Amino acid sequence: MESTDIPTDAVSRVSGDKIIISNIEDSKYHVVAIDCGMKMNIVRSLSRCGCKVTIVPWNTPADAIVALEPEGVFISNGPGDPADVPQTIETIKKLIGKYPIFGICLGHQIISLAYGAKTYKLKFGHRGGNHPVRNLGTNKIEITSQNHSYAVDMDSLAGTSLTVTHINVRLYFATLIRQPL
Repeated sequence: MESTDIPTDAVSRVSGDKIIISNIEDSKYHVVAIDCGMKMNIVRSLSRCGCKVTIVPWNTPADAIVALEPEGVFISNGPGDPADVPQTIETIKKLIGKYPIFGICLGHQIISLAYGAKTYKLKFGHRGGNHPVRNLGTNKIEITSQNHSYAVDMDSLAGTSLTVTHINVRLYFATLIRQPL
């Protein structure tokens, strides 16, 4: 592979290939987590919130997730371009309206693509801690940790049922003054 070639199968390389159940005593909820390169601290955090977590590979079809009878579906973080995982996008399309669906980073972007929005590659990406994000509901700035190379195109949300709740302040101001990041 030449140094300019970028693999388009990054998620398939980092996802697990079998179902793993992280059960807790007296769980309140059952969440199916689609593993696109998930960090195990996510499972620990969901468990602390009272969730039994069933981790499934990135390419698990919707009917297999439905058969697990979850109360919610989570799509994990992971590497690469969210458009490079059409199987996961198609799974989410089929699950929309059946369960609460939530995600982090790549998972968030996959949800957006499943609803018909678009994503784009950031010039430099967002890396590390202390990224200011404006909560549009409270108008307060929250400090976040981020590690991604893609973002959801806000203009592409028109015509979807998605609503913007938070915006990266740095990206917002760069757009306002029309200068590169």
